Amino acid sequence: MASPDQPPAPAPALDWRDGMIPVSRRFDDPYFSLEGGLDETRHVFLAGNGLPGRFRDGFRIAELGFGTGLNLLAVLQAHQGPGHVSYTSFEAFPMPAPDIARALAAFPEIAGLAEPFLRQWEAGKTTLHFPNLTATILLGDARETLARWEGEADAWFLDGFSPAKNPELWSPDLMTQVARHTAPGGTFATYTAAGHVRRALAQAGFTVTRAPGFGRKRHMTTGVLAAIPPCQGAE
Repeated sequence: MASPDQPPAPAPALDWRDGMIPVSRRFDDPYFSLEGGLDETRHVFLAGNGLPGRFRDGFRIAELGFGTGLNLLAVLQAHQGPGHVSYTSFEAFPMPAPDIARALAAFPEIAGLAEPFLRQWEAGKTTLHFPNLTATILLGDARETLARWEGEADAWFLDGFSPAKNPELWSPDLMTQVARHTAPGGTFATYTAAGHVRRALAQAGFTVTRAPGFGRKRHMTTGVLAAIPPCQGAE
């Protein structure tokens, strides 16, 4: 997957569970919940960030881990009112359109939204246009691309692979970058409740809360950025 304004990025090596759930060979982890990926997205990333209730014109979402685009499609489905939303996602291993189409076939209720997404993705576009949302997928290692990003988010979806298998996407340095690119009062949500992830987000300036998880996961994590970030070193 490449676009005219972004360098080529390696596609992920995949296995398929039950013929429809993609599993990363690199990280030995599925791309979405085996118990219902769309329901998990709604529970963790939408409800965990107080969405769609917070949507307004100019609202900004950012995401670590684009994957199949399922979170994006859930946002498109939830945001049916007026106002334009921007969506920025950071992805190191973009999945080819045929593999995304195979994965999203598990969710027929969003087929109408998936079709225009897949058409643009197949054409190599990494800036995707929809009637009330523009999505930009930044390809490459998020430890580099997020530091260079000039934007900020009102809500973060932290959706990398399991911290035990993909620790690079949950490092304290990267969580600090997440906080630096969050608007005051902005939020995050993630499916993981790993202690070191919660501590890194708290140290970055978020007020961190453990919340009920989805399915068999007892807990997940949400947070709000303080209006005044913690000092990075007193003079």
